[in-house]
Amino acid sequence: MRVTVLGANGQLGSDACQAFLSNGDEVQRLTHGECELTSYASVDSALSSANPEFVVHAAAMHHVENCEANPAAAFAVNCIGARNVARWTTAAGTTVAYISTDYVFNGIKRSPYFETDAASPLNAYGISKLAGEHYTAAINPRHFILRVSAIYGLSPCRAKGGLNFVELMLKLSREREVLRVVDDEFVTPTPTAQIAQQIVALSRSKHYGLYHGTAEGSCSWYEFAREIFRATGAAICLERASPGEFPAKVPRPKYSVLENRALKNLTLNVFSDWRSGLEDYLNSRTQSAVAAR
Repeated sequence: MRVTVLGANGQLGSDACQAFLSNGDEVQRLTHGECELTSYASVDSALSSANPEFVVHAAAMHHVENCEANPAAAFAVNCIGARNVARWTTAAGTTVAYISTDYVFNGIKRSPYFETDAASPLNAYGISKLAGEHYTAAINPRHFILRVSAIYGLSPCRAKGGLNFVELMLKLSREREVLRVVDDEFVTPTPTAQIAQQIVALSRSKHYGLYHGTAEGSCSWYEFAREIFRATGAAICLERASPGEFPAKVPRPKYSVLENRALKNLTLNVFSDWRSGLEDYLNSRTQSAVAAR
């Protein structure tokens, strides 16, 4: 299969490229410099040259504070960009996988969200991604929309200074004796390698539609940090932050745990428990460090 990955140099995009290559597919990588999502002419030129059968739309403006400060830019990339990709893939008879987010929910439910639950985002990022979902679904019937949560991967997270949450915690454990982390926000940490495998599995099906794609289980950010330090043997005193100790600059859902019900109903779910996903990530991280020596 000919596959094009938009956002190919990001955490998820990099792993998606590798997953499809490992599956024997032909992969074209496109970055922001090679495809400007906000311009249909740029999208048309970049995708037409590759003539893909499947497009992974993993490119996004996803720095939450920047989206809130510049909502017009967020909508241009996350919403109009999705529209442009959906238009091209529809005209070409190509399937598109649009990567969305748990931030389409407000967190009030306090139990895992299903695909059928009503979305109600709290910030510009979530609203712009939800709008991108609607454009994708409305324009191209051959679509997969995959909502993910708290992702981390081996490739640097450019929007966060190159550090995902795992790498940030490990960095801080080397710099501090005591670290305080919030214990009142609940997510499902999910390695991008598993999300990439899920996208490959979906690409082989015709079950188009909306899916939640996260690791199994859930935890608070404090619990995630505790497991990181336990698994790595990091010597640091970890403490729970008091409620409101670190005021958020932008409203965020306190609970954004997703249930992969649609994937499970089709026996397509590839995800393991979030702790196992962290173990796999740490092992891959060690192997990459050894290979780089």
